[in-house]
Amino acid sequence: MIKIAPSILSANFAAMGEAVEKLSAQGADWVHFDVMDGNFVPNITFGPEMCKALRPLTDLPLDVHLMVEHPCDWIEPFRQAGADILTIHVESSERHLHRALQAIHAAGMKAGVVLNPATPIEACIHLLPECDLVLLMSVNPGFGGQSFIPETLAKIRTLRREIDARGLNVLIEVDGGVNPETAKQCIDAGADVLVAGSAVFKAADPAAMIRMLRG
Repeated sequence: MIKIAPSILSANFAAMGEAVEKLSAQGADWVHFDVMDGNFVPNITFGPEMCKALRPLTDLPLDVHLMVEHPCDWIEPFRQAGADILTIHVESSERHLHRALQAIHAAGMKAGVVLNPATPIEACIHLLPECDLVLLMSVNPGFGGQSFIPETLAKIRTLRREIDARGLNVLIEVDGGVNPETAKQCIDAGADVLVAGSAVFKAADPAAMIRMLRG
């Protein structure tokens, strides 16, 4: 079943707790945290304290996407904050990605890597045995509300074939510009998890939107 992970980057920051509390009843599967440090990307969002504050408000898995330099510095803080899933960019300053993924697992969290739109699938192929998921960015990271980059669909198909050929249990997550039209395209290409920010939090009926995204 397709999982929908609303990104709280698009929620009302003044009412973040209320927004997250509603997600389960609205049909969401995960809560997606876009963590930005102002270095890896130009924007700054939030860190472990936001995760810690929201953890008691939902039973949904907290899916933390680290758009940061030196992501290993954040493994333990996010473990303590209650994160369930931690993904790190292959383009970050972390040179030893196998070890980083192993450290995330050792901390009791699911681990994954993230690829920017211009980064080829080959950059993660040899990491797949260490991954629970691969997150493909379908926009350039750093800001919400961007348009979907259609070339992402070919990357999803290529990654789906590689995972299936190896018999691995690795989820494909897609983040950026997801709406009912692009969601269907991603699902048809082989995606398992869709991150949606504006589409969900700006919708008049978020529950209906989540159903539409799931197909």
